[in-house]
Amino acid sequence: MWVVPQMGQGDSSKDILSGITITTIIFAVSVYMPIIGFISALLIPLPTLFYRSKLGRITGAIIPVLATILMVVALGGISIDILFFFELLLIGYILSELFEMDLSVEKTMLYACSSVLLTGIACLLFYSQIANIGIGVLVSEYVAKNLELTLSLYENMGVSEETIDKISASMENIQYVLIRIIPAVVTASTFFVSWACLLLAKPMLKSRKLFYPAFGTLNLWKAPEFLIWGLIGSGVLLFLPHKSFKVVGLNGLLILMTIYFFQGIAIVSFYFEKKQFPRMLRLFAYSLIALQQVVLLIVIGFGIFDMWLDFRKLKINKEN
Repeated sequence: MWVVPQMGQGDSSKDILSGITITTIIFAVSVYMPIIGFISALLIPLPTLFYRSKLGRITGAIIPVLATILMVVALGGISIDILFFFELLLIGYILSELFEMDLSVEKTMLYACSSVLLTGIACLLFYSQIANIGIGVLVSEYVAKNLELTLSLYENMGVSEETIDKISASMENIQYVLIRIIPAVVTASTFFVSWACLLLAKPMLKSRKLFYPAFGTLNLWKAPEFLIWGLIGSGVLLFLPHKSFKVVGLNGLLILMTIYFFQGIAIVSFYFEKKQFPRMLRLFAYSLIALQQVVLLIVIGFGIFDMWLDFRKLKINKEN
């Protein structure tokens, strides 16, 4: 068990203040600067994770609690955005707790994401009760609001009027689909943020000589083989006539594609390291994967077909 060194009261107070300040700034950037908001959201769990690892369980919990209260005051009350912000903070806190248990990377990710998703559902149910609004209506209104904000952002970015008109005409259909894939979107987002936090935490904690689990070489990671049957089953459901089957299949497909993305990006990282690609070239390649959907799908394809093609020759090395 990792023991956190004892610190003075003054040091703890400074750390708490620093943690709250950093967290609040990152959240403000993600809310008020939507173009880079997605990248900023990935960083929100990190201050909580770092200071929880440094200060311990009780003192470290002060930072996410006070930061959430500040955001409630800033936004004028509790909302789904606050719930989203709280869940991001919770990811950092739970990951730090799981780090101390020194579990495998699969268990760490599974336990963290499951805890956050279950807590999110409970908070959403509680919020719908105090707001006296059904969850379906609540989610529908939230999706519609964000689609309007997205359309307004496109207009400010100078997107052509013809494109704006096409998006506006398809708004109802887009909203219809988004509402039905909300479970997959939320689950995949939780997986992705936890995964990014897991990777970014390593240099941050190591540089301050704080404990980080020995997960091994992550670019050798591969998904459990039985998941391929879930992927095939989800694909089959898409071809069945009933809409409910299609919705379940689409949600399953999106979640499993996220997992296979992790395997695909591990393959990419493996060859970058093997061929000793320069850091700037790696950064460009990763940016291309993030921005180009076609390249992203190719990476996911690497992850899926790695089961049969064994791109990294892991089976051969294991046999030898």
